[in-house]
Amino acid sequence: MDALVTCLVAAVAVLAVVVVVVRVRRRPSGRPDGQPAEPPRGGPLRLTPGDRVRIREREYAVSATIRLVEGDWSWVQHLLDDDSGTRHRLSVEDGPELELVFWTAEPGATVTPGAPTIELGGRRYTWAETGQARYTATGETELPSAGTMRYHDYQCGGAARLSFEAYGEEGWRVARGDLLDPADLTIRPPRA
Repeated sequence: MDALVTCLVAAVAVLAVVVVVVRVRRRPSGRPDGQPAEPPRGGPLRLTPGDRVRIREREYAVSATIRLVEGDWSWVQHLLDDDSGTRHRLSVEDGPELELVFWTAEPGATVTPGAPTIELGGRRYTWAETGQARYTATGETELPSAGTMRYHDYQCGGAARLSFEAYGEEGWRVARGDLLDPADLTIRPPRA
């Protein structure tokens, strides 16, 4: 009887892990073909290369846009240039609430994804989700115009994020992120 109870507990634990890993945190895109729903004109989902944004006290030019689709959920990443040479991006998830994350590349990071927790820069990040998405890219991305992207996302506290992304067969790109309040973002008119 003890063996049966142990097997049942183990089966429930495995099922719980599978549910967490495959959880549907993603929200429907609003279109049956899996493409992003049309956002309000001028919002952060609609940014295109050449547009300008102000995030907190710095201004950035949008150099590229990557649109991603995973199942019935979609999101956008805008690559940002501030002439410093540091790679930044703004991810935009539209659901019940708009989620904006400002990412800064960590090209020298030696950590790899997969562990339940990762330490980087004095912070301990906890695994949040893993997946694979299809993407289309426009602008200066150094990527093919379409393909697949794998990711592992981690969180620390309420606002700190850590991301691992691999496009196609390339190695992992590591970035640290900060959750933004929508008031932290201002969309500026493009420079003439």
